[in-house]
Amino acid sequence: MALTLEEVRHVAHLARLRLSAEELARMRQQLSSILDYMQMLQEVEVGGVPPTAQVTDVVNVLRPDEVRPSLPVDEALAGAPAREDGYFKVKAVFEE
Repeated sequence: MALTLEEVRHVAHLARLRLSAEELARMRQQLSSILDYMQMLQEVEVGGVPPTAQVTDVVNVLRPDEVRPSLPVDEALAGAPAREDGYFKVKAVFEE
């Protein structure tokens, strides 16, 4: 499916892209190739294939959530540029 330059201009306008004549010609070719490939995929018989979000059986491997000692406060704040009352001190983000 070959797109016209006008169609490519329209898509560029929707995407808020300003393209040169050379870029329009290149995008015309590339977008046409993508649409051709999508057309090929439309022809694939997938009637017996269940909807799938992931094709491999990868699962998250998580450790048990167990209470254990953490880093001491003084050590955690050792490299902080500023601290106050055992916390990192940062500039206010919002003004009241």
